[in-house]
Amino acid sequence: MDQQKIFKQMMEFQKATFDNSFNAMAKLQEQGESMLEMFINQSPWLPEEGKKVIKDWMKGYQKGREDFRKVVDDNYKRVQDFFAGFEGQTK
Repeated sequence: MDQQKIFKQMMEFQKATFDNSFNAMAKLQEQGESMLEMFINQSPWLPEEGKKVIKDWMKGYQKGREDFRKVVDDNYKRVQDFFAGFEGQTK
């Protein structure tokens, strides 16, 4: 097996590992957001400004998570495109 195939398989494995880990982390974060949302909705003592700050904070986390995912996916795509240029070539 040549080096390009080995590296390509390693990158595919790392991408699958990242996808699974990221999806698990995203689910945990979504559950935490859901619990926090329920908490602030059931807290009459919390002022509206405080509720807005918490909701904006959750939106910031969601945007950061989406932006991180996009950057990682774009870079994995670049690596795939780079190695696609080597396919069909011999040593």
